[in-house]
Amino acid sequence: MDLLAGYGPAAIAAALLAAFGSAFVRGLTGFGMAILLVPILALALSPVHAVLLANFLSVFIGLTEIRRLLRGAEKSAWAIIALVAVTTPLGLYALGLTTPAVARVVIAFIALSAFGAVLLPRRKTAGHHPATTGAVGVMSGLMTGYAGMPGPPVVPYYVGRDIPRETAKASMMLIFTCASGTGLASGAALGVLEGSLALLALLLFPAILIGNRLGDRASGKIEDRTWRVCVGLVLGGAAAAALWKAFA
Repeated sequence: MDLLAGYGPAAIAAALLAAFGSAFVRGLTGFGMAILLVPILALALSPVHAVLLANFLSVFIGLTEIRRLLRGAEKSAWAIIALVAVTTPLGLYALGLTTPAVARVVIAFIALSAFGAVLLPRRKTAGHHPATTGAVGVMSGLMTGYAGMPGPPVVPYYVGRDIPRETAKASMMLIFTCASGTGLASGAALGVLEGSLALLALLLFPAILIGNRLGDRASGKIEDRTWRVCVGLVLGGAAAAALWKAFA
């Protein structure tokens, strides 16, 4: 596989470990896989390849639990998904025009913005005005295309409202799965999607599957403060590594 040329066992092992860890966070919280994984993948791959590879993995894991997501998701998720489908190609096109160094910096700062969103306190009451839903959908689509990260706008939208935890998780996961599928379609339309990425995703998928299932089992058993601290540390480390790579 040409995409793996030049990467030794240590680099592949690091990718597998990152895949496992990010999937565990996804299973535990309902979000975080792309936010954690893309900056790490972008250290070894081009930003475009890192984003598309994360999209493949998100689609693969989402399809394994699609029935549960369809049953549990809030109706607002479909409005966001529709807007993501429209705006994702614009984000991916912008990524293709950006130099790898600049793209890594932007992706790192997107990861940091998500870190800030995770730290926001949960509000007891917060509705979702159509304009707010629309803004979340547009921003999520642009971030899906540019960084493979639909989460920064979506996570505060659901986690910040007083709705059942499983509803929030199902809604976010359904959006992320559909957003990633849109990202892959956009990549194919723009001619930047390589078949070898699907093979690399299959190589990483067992780690994703195991990590996600273990995280899902642990969901509810770990205190909120504990997982926020863990996500913050990993997220901050990934963003710092991406910045170092950009200026090295």
